[in-house]
Amino acid sequence: MVINRWLNSVASAGKNLLRRSTRERNSMASLCSELYSNKGEALGIALADEVVNAYATLDTDEKKTFFNVLLRDYSPDPELINRCAEAYRSALTPETYRALAQAVESPRQTLFRRINMAPTGTRTVIDMREDLLQHLSEHPELRLVDDDLQHLLTSWFNPGFLQLRTMDWDSPAAVLEKLIEYEAVHEMQGWDDLRRRLDAKDRRCFGFFHPALPDEPLIFVEVALVPAVSSSVQTILAPHEGLVAQERISTAIFYSISNCQPGLRGISFGNFLIKQVVMRLKEDMPQLTEFATLSPIPGFRKWLNSVLANDQQPLLSAEDASLLTALDTPRWLEDTALQARLKPLLMRLCARYLLREKRGTAPLDPVARFHLGNGASVARLNWLGDTSAKGLQQSAGLLVNYAYDLEEVEEHHEAFLNRGEIACASAVKKLLGS
Repeated sequence: MVINRWLNSVASAGKNLLRRSTRERNSMASLCSELYSNKGEALGIALADEVVNAYATLDTDEKKTFFNVLLRDYSPDPELINRCAEAYRSALTPETYRALAQAVESPRQTLFRRINMAPTGTRTVIDMREDLLQHLSEHPELRLVDDDLQHLLTSWFNPGFLQLRTMDWDSPAAVLEKLIEYEAVHEMQGWDDLRRRLDAKDRRCFGFFHPALPDEPLIFVEVALVPAVSSSVQTILAPHEGLVAQERISTAIFYSISNCQPGLRGISFGNFLIKQVVMRLKEDMPQLTEFATLSPIPGFRKWLNSVLANDQQPLLSAEDASLLTALDTPRWLEDTALQARLKPLLMRLCARYLLREKRGTAPLDPVARFHLGNGASVARLNWLGDTSAKGLQQSAGLLVNYAYDLEEVEEHHEAFLNRGEIACASAVKKLLGS
């Protein structure tokens, strides 16, 4: 990358300047202070590189100390904000507005921008946020630092900067390794499994990349090209010999979507990925008429357990509650009669969980929030769609298809965001009963 080569060249020149300096710069605090106050280009990049290298050596406690330094020494000045606010209130001029905006902006943001000047600065800032997120539950005061990091990363990773790339078996090894490492929905069983998912003519894999992280996928989606909407992930993941004739392929199934960067949590670009992939597939294969997911329901069993623990919960009869205890034993997967009794109960409860259980005004299930917020609809629940240990633990083996109808996706998106309406197939609504 030309930019990285230039940054490394400038950093090298700056390091020569640093060697001539006798100032102490052993601690992260002193390095950051010097970086923050420096205005020179070469020296600034060299200092940023030193901060990056120093951060890489910190242990967990030292990182927490560093985050507290950021909170203590790089927060806005409340007195200055008050003075600028009063000046702006007294005179609504561009000058007073500019002064107020400058006073309100956290010095931490300036520091993070300068750290980002290092050749690997972007990677380090993402890592900083990943590390910081681990401390927020015990130290909520550090959320102010996280707010600044999230604000900057949201700008830096604006979808307009992202590149949609197709990944296949010929992609660089560094990228392929990341796919195995970051697969979060259906764990890959080594390189042979990866090859099956990438090299077959009826499989596709797309990901978003950022110019500053050319070998690091931010998020990727795995796609199966099939004759009809799939109900079982076992069928998709199983080795398959014969390929479906291209003229029979009518449906694209998004069966796995994985976020790769924990430090970018809360920064949404998955919706842009899905929509761009749909457009790319439609261009390549005009015969495609249906686009749907085969999605996990990760919160269903947790919610179901809370229902079982609530004696006052009217959703279950005593008989139903007793029947559901079978889910804690492996025998129910081998007992067809037991499955026949469990199926209508679990399908009803799962439909309720997806359509009626809310966190505020949004669905309780995180995957449902994502796809419904993108404008998808709940198309179908699939009994025993994922019988892996993970699938049974999360959702009693159930999977859901979210359909992306190109003619209705924007209407569904607006209805969901503005009115909380969930687009849903009539067959799923019927599962709710009365």
